[in-house]
Amino acid sequence: MARRYDPDRRQRIVDAAIAIVGERGIAALSHRRVAAAADVPLGSTTYHFATLDDLLVAALRRINATCLGDFARWVDSIDPAVPLVDEVTRLVEESLGGDRARMELEYELYLAALRHEAVRPVAAECLDEMVRLLGRRIGDLPTARAVVAFVDGLVLQHLLTGLPFERHTVRAGLAGVMG
Repeated sequence: MARRYDPDRRQRIVDAAIAIVGERGIAALSHRRVAAAADVPLGSTTYHFATLDDLLVAALRRINATCLGDFARWVDSIDPAVPLVDEVTRLVEESLGGDRARMELEYELYLAALRHEAVRPVAAECLDEMVRLLGRRIGDLPTARAVVAFVDGLVLQHLLTGLPFERHTVRAGLAGVMG
């Protein structure tokens, strides 16, 4: 029996994993569930991804690519005539005003690195790239790292608590961090 040519199979598997994590969380991720969602044989998932950690790494890489693309566009849109604290406040506001399900998915995969050692380098690469992008724009890597950490923590707190975005509070906090 000839093998079916399916060049998009690996990508469909990653897409299915992302959808499952987005809908049901990391705990719901299994090769069997992903195979069913991707409409591929179970053996295809284990052929492309020997472990669930391998699949998590691929999913996080895909999510990071989108996240970093958005972040790079924001960095490019920074107006040098506007105080950086206002530009970062805008980033937080835009992030929290966007697709909440997408933000939850990004953070669920990002935080999976706490329990899945194989995922840690991918999460760290994303943070380092954000720092590099912002640092290149503002000329100060320590400030860039502090800003990325502050934004991460703030967005995560808003996702967890459901508190409304308050521009003046965020701006004041950022001003304190950025000096």
